[in-house]
Amino acid sequence: MEVKTDWNSTVELIERVNQFQEFTHEWLQNPKYSDYLELITTKDEWTLVKYVLDIFTPFRDWTLWMLQRHLLTLHHSVSEYNDMFDQLDCLMRALVKRKTPLKEDFSCAVKLAR
Repeated sequence: MEVKTDWNSTVELIERVNQFQEFTHEWLQNPKYSDYLELITTKDEWTLVKYVLDIFTPFRDWTLWMLQRHLLTLHHSVSEYNDMFDQLDCLMRALVKRKTPLKEDFSCAVKLAR
């Protein structure tokens, strides 16, 4: 499957960015890099990064699982498919509780993806 490189590398990139959020914030606070100060990511934006990971991590796990299988059955596919929709439903419920413009936009995107 070609999905391994496309989706999984995107998820890995976002995970890596998330791991370095504290370092990035400190780095941009350094006066030496004051020209880049406007690039500091807000708390809401970091929360959205977490939400993106919440959506895409199950897709990555599923594609990795599929790549290891020599025989893919409909039963397993439907089960994984349902798990992914459950994940989207849970995320949509979490987003309804928060009313910021970024989260409302993200909630709309999740609903459309669903």
